[in-house]
Parts: sequence; structure tokens; C-alpha cells
Amino acid sequence: MTHPQIMRALSGLLLGLFCAILSSTVVTNALPKIIGDLGGGQSAYTWVVTASLLAVTASTPLWGKLADQFSKKVLVQSALVVYVIGSLVAGFAHNPATLITARVIQGLGGGGLSALAQVVLAAMISPRERGRYSGYLGAVFAVATVGGPLLGGVITDTSWLGWRWCLFVGIPFALVALVVLQRTLNLLVTKREVKVDWAGAFFVTAAVCTLLIWVTFADDKYDWLSWQTYTLVAAAIVLALIFLWVETKAAEPIIPLRLFRNPTITLASVASLFVGVALFAGTVFFSQYFQLARGDSPTKSGVMTIPFIAGLFVSSTVSGRVITRTGKWKGWLLTGGVLLTAGLALLGTLRHDTPYLYIACCMALMGLGVGMTLQNLVLCTQNQVSPADLGATSSTVTFFRSLGGAVGVSVLGSVLTTRIGHYAKDTITQLSPRDQAAAAEASGSGNLPDLAILPTPVRIWLEGAYGHAIGDIFLYVAPVALIAFLVTVFIKEVPLRASSGLDQAAAQMARTAVEDAEAVAGAPVPAEAVDEAVRASAGAGIEVRGRIRAAGSEAAPRGGSVTLTTVEGGELGRAEVRADGSWTVDAPGTGRYVLISAAEGYQPQVSAIEVAEVPFVHDVRLTAPAD
Repeated sequence: MTHPQIMRALSGLLLGLFCAILSSTVVTNALPKIIGDLGGGQSAYTWVVTASLLAVTASTPLWGKLADQFSKKVLVQSALVVYVIGSLVAGFAHNPATLITARVIQGLGGGGLSALAQVVLAAMISPRERGRYSGYLGAVFAVATVGGPLLGGVITDTSWLGWRWCLFVGIPFALVALVVLQRTLNLLVTKREVKVDWAGAFFVTAAVCTLLIWVTFADDKYDWLSWQTYTLVAAAIVLALIFLWVETKAAEPIIPLRLFRNPTITLASVASLFVGVALFAGTVFFSQYFQLARGDSPTKSGVMTIPFIAGLFVSSTVSGRVITRTGKWKGWLLTGGVLLTAGLALLGTLRHDTPYLYIACCMALMGLGVGMTLQNLVLCTQNQVSPADLGATSSTVTFFRSLGGAVGVSVLGSVLTTRIGHYAKDTITQLSPRDQAAAAEASGSGNLPDLAILPTPVRIWLEGAYGHAIGDIFLYVAPVALIAFLVTVFIKEVPLRASSGLDQAAAQMARTAVEDAEAVAGAPVPAEAVDEAVRASAGAGIEVRGRIRAAGSEAAPRGGSVTLTTVEGGELGRAEVRADGSWTVDAPGTGRYVLISAAEGYQPQVSAIEVAEVPFVHDVRLTAPAD
């Protein structure tokens, strides 16, 4: 596929991904108002977020596995339809229970869109080139993440709209995405016998739900060490063991356990689990901090989080382009882990009166770290699996990230309630008896407080409790990010492939056709014919590579590039020369070609090459500098 073809196909996919992210972020700054109007408390606040994450977590592996068996295009469109239904139900909700149920439906659609975006991208584009296009995913993630809270805040603060339109706003984007995908996304469909692992899907969902119920209500409805804890933890473990047993027996498991024999997939999944905790902790509790610890409006709260999103946007875009040019990705993972840990540790000192400049710098560090880790953890696993496992592998890494986010938000939401109560109790004696009575009334209702109607001393007292408690939350998450960094240290860097999932799938179909021909003829097909059929089917063809050196030096010249053309002059491919002088282009097959090598300050060199082996190596030395 050419770059324009890829961008047209990617446009609808990016719109769908925008909807999935928008559904989570647009309500972020509106949630305190939403929960207040519906009569919910901190537990309902946490569950509105957790319910969506739970549905994403439970459905992601199933979507990914279905993508290995069904049409990816139809699955993306189905996920968009589910998302629209969930958005409609959520917008008309009149109590917390209905809203939480609707968020589950939204999460089912969002899980499909998030997982399938990675799967389709992997099918169309080679790992080597994927960093460039992953930058577009990162950009959409950043725009939806920063635009969502801002849009949600403006809608909530606009009297003639109200917060319900925060839940309707993604529907037009989803409908446009459906039409665009129908016109532009055309992928190779490999017909296979479909065997959906419904038992595996059920038991993994049950295990995750049981775990989340435990961590949500622990230290609120019952103690951490109680018979309820023992019962729920034991049930979660039993359900998880049943799930593992079912996966060993399933013909098409939703999470193929054999994938974890690859240490890169295992380590990336573990790292994603911990990164998910850090990511969702930041995005969920930032809005509470700015609105309940500083008294800002939903709109201003969205503006305040721009440094976090700006850092994420810059790092995801820049790292993607540099990875495409150099082929090196591990350094970005390690740097991202350090920045994420540092940002969270510094945010651990947060108080209600902390200077905003300090907060902005910490958020920017955190955003830079997230942008360098999210896409690259998926990329390093996709690079090591066959096309048949792309969906399952991508969704497995996404599954662990969503699981970490869901568990993290639930646990930290419960801890936040406890810490708020602790700091409020310690400082309530600073209030006058009259203000103490007002404070007891405000905190005793169980609902999120409306700071605007509280007396000034009570408001400052409550803001102090929220600010200190949310600072503690970030401090608790910092070691989790450090664990994610330590895990990525052990991931081995493997060079990125130059062929896409579609190329590999086409090549596999060619091999199958050759095997069928051999069976019919009763004789083997010559090896040369097999190689030619495979190369003709795969868009990548034969890899042509080499190094460019400057005259009289072993160093690479600046601004180097190579262009591969036919003998008649038709361009077949172009590549930028990397920092070490190496380059790679793809020839469509064996034969004669022309290679044009150029660099800043040197005369271009034209070479006639005869490509006859895999890979074909051709080094170039530029000699005469340009006058």
C-alpha cells in the first residue's frame, strides 16, 4: 500500500479511535457534576470510570482474537455500533446504576476500537515503518485526551447544553467513522474455520469482575483483612485458574498461552500492567484535584491538564518518527520509564496550594513518559509474531494495560476515600464549632461536595484534605511506574521487520498455493519457483540494504538518501540513510534495478544492480564533493 492509500484507510480508523478515547476523557472534568446531580458518592465516581475500564479489559482479548478469524473491517464497524448504543443509554441515565451500566456498553465498543486500531495498523504496515504511523495514533490519543476534558468542561458549564451532551458528543464522530471505513478500509481476509472461545471470555471476565469488586469495596464496606476479602480473593483465583485450564483446551484461545513462551511478550505484558496503573491514575485523579482541591471549574480543569497532554503528544510523535528512521526502540522505552517515575514521584508532594508551574512541569514529565512507552510496548511484541497472531498479541498487551488501569483506579479510589477522611479528621479541630457542624454535614452525606455553597473556612479545610490525599495517591503510584521501568530493562531489542502483516499473510497464502499445487501434481515445485511466488505475493519483496560512506572516511554523510528505480526510471522505493550510514529499501523481486545514492555536499551516484539473492547487499561510497 502506498502512503496515500494507507492514510485514507487510516482516517476512518483514527476517527473510531478518537471516539473510544473521547468517551473516557470527555466526562473526566464533568464527573464531579454528573455524580453530584445523580446523587452518587466517591464509590459511584470510581465505578463510572472502572466500569468502562472493566469492559475494555474483558473484551479486548476477544476482539483481538476475533480479528484473527473474521473481517477486521466488519469488527471495527461493529465496535462503533456498540459504542453508539452505549452513548445513547448513558446520555439518558437518571441514576448512577444506569450510568454505570451504560459505561459498560461503551467500554465494550471502546475495547474493540482500541484493540482493532493496533491490529489493523499492524496488518497494513511493517514494524519498521509502523513507528511513523503510530505517531498518528499518539497524536489522536493526545488530541482526544486534551480536547475531551476541555470539551466536556465547556459543555458542562454551558447552561443550555449540560453534562448529558458530554455523553452524546462522540456519536457524530462514530457515524462519520462508519461511513469512512466502509469506503476506504479494504484488507485481505484469510478465511479460516471460526471457533470463538466463549468459555475463556466468560471466565476471564468473571475473574476480573470479582477482583474489582473486592478492591473497590475493601476498606469501605469491609476491612482489607476480613472474611469478605478472603472469599472474593479466593473466588478470583479459582476463576483465573479455570480460565487458564480452559485456554489450554480451547482450539482458538482468546489469549494463546504459547505466546508467553516469548520473553518479550511476557515482559511487555507485565510492563503494560504497571504502566496502565500509572496512566489511568493520572488521567482520573487530575480532574478531582483541580476541581475539589483547588475549586476550579470543569473548563479550567481541562485547561490545567494541557501540559500532561502536550508531553504525551510530543513524545509519541517524535519517538515514532525517530524509531522509523533508526529502527531502535528500546532506548525510548527506558527513557519513558524514567520520566514517568520521576513525574509521579514529584506529584507525590502535591497539596491544594502547590504552585501551578510546579504541577505543570510534573505533568509534562509524566506525559513524556507515557508517550514513549504506550505504543512501543505494543510495537516490540507485534514485531515478533506471525500475522495469524497479530490480533491476539496486540490485544493481550492492551488487555494487561486496561487491567492495570481498572484495578489501579479501583484500589486508588478506595485508598483516596480513606486518606481524605484521615486528613479531614486531623484538621477539623482548626475550624470553629459552627464551621465544624457545617463540615460534618457536608462530609456526612456521602456525596461529592459542592465547594461553591460551603462557607470559606469549610471549603479551605476540605480542599486541604483532598489536595493532600490526592498527592498521596501519586506517591503510591510512583513505585508502580518504577517496577514497569525495571521490567522493560530486561526486554531484548530485536531489529524491526521490513514487511507488514498483509505482506506476510500474502506470502503465507502463496506457500499454501504451492503446497496445493505439489499435492495435485504429485511432484515438488522447484525451489526457485516457490521463492518467486512468495516474493510476488508479498508486497515487501526482496530486501536491498547497505551502507553509505563519505569520501576518504568511514563516517556516514549528512542528509543521505537512496532511491530504487526500474531500469526505465520508474521509482520503486526511497529510504533515508540512518545515522550509522545504513539504509534499507525493498525490491519487488529479482532482476535489474537502478540505485541512486545522494547526500548533502556530494554528487549523486547512480548504480546498476542485479538483485538475485535474499537479502541483497550493496554498499556505496560517495566520492567527489559537489562544487
